[in-house]
Amino acid sequence: MKEFEPYKKPTSIEKVVATIRIDNTMLEEIDKLANEIDISRNELINQCIRYALDNLKLKDKIQKENG
Repeated sequence: MKEFEPYKKPTSIEKVVATIRIDNTMLEEIDKLANEIDISRNELINQCIRYALDNLKLKDKIQKENG
């Protein structure tokens, strides 16, 4: 699995508002990292979700089962 590396990128994709509940400690970690690499919390969370979806082992299993 490739390593996750957050990055700055221009935002050109239309997005929708979604509300999530998140542990305070995790949010503090996210905010600290986003600050360190100078991107928004939202962008970091989106990149984390994209990485998780792209590297989800269950996804490979489902694709193999469906052919």
